[in-house]
Amino acid sequence: MSSFSSASRLRRIAISALLLASCALGGCSSIDRLSQIGEQPKLSAIDNPTTQPGYKPVQMPMPKPEVASYNPNSLWRNGSRAFFKDQRARQIGDLLTVTVNITDKANIANETQRSRTNSENSGITDFIGAQTITQANKILPGRILTADSTASSDGKGSVNRTEALQTNVAAVVTQVLPNGNLVVEGKQEIRVNYEIRELIVAGIVRPEDIQSDNTIDSTKIAQARIAYGGRGQIMDVQQPRYGQQVMDVLLPF
Repeated sequence: MSSFSSASRLRRIAISALLLASCALGGCSSIDRLSQIGEQPKLSAIDNPTTQPGYKPVQMPMPKPEVASYNPNSLWRNGSRAFFKDQRARQIGDLLTVTVNITDKANIANETQRSRTNSENSGITDFIGAQTITQANKILPGRILTADSTASSDGKGSVNRTEALQTNVAAVVTQVLPNGNLVVEGKQEIRVNYEIRELIVAGIVRPEDIQSDNTIDSTKIAQARIAYGGRGQIMDVQQPRYGQQVMDVLLPF
């Protein structure tokens, strides 16, 4: 009976050691994933983007502020951007729809060839009647300098890339810059079976570029950051394992 309890104790110690080792190698994410086996991936909670770790307010070069001036008996104020108020996003917390329309195609091919051949040869055939001396050929060299060089290079390169992404995502205004431009950020998560797709859009937009239906095209977003990816069982299969990733970083060849 004592031998059975000792074996059970050793088994528990071994399992604990394996869990600690997997936690150290996988950053404790392996244990969380093991606890979610057979369950659907959980959606992230909706939170304030400005409270996320690493969030920093955007700082851009700003023009000098202009003092608003009013004209008597005039409905128009100098410096105003709109005559009538509309429902487009203009302050922190407002929402707008970003139309992501990316179609990128590149096909580049080039080839460079270089070739060069050099030959240098100099000498003295007759130095002050050296040919009349019998032992002159043993003393005087036939050629003073002989040099040859050959160099060639051949380089080829090609790029063939096609990317397309079309979707819409709602973004929230997180900051209003001193010149009136808006900093927006939006995140969308879609779960299909056991796979989650994520779409993240962030950047700086001008209020003038926002359409009357409160939408803006992604091509008009400055400093745009657009990420499309996912996580789940399919992504786990597509990613190399931790050991392979470590070896790819450490191996010098």
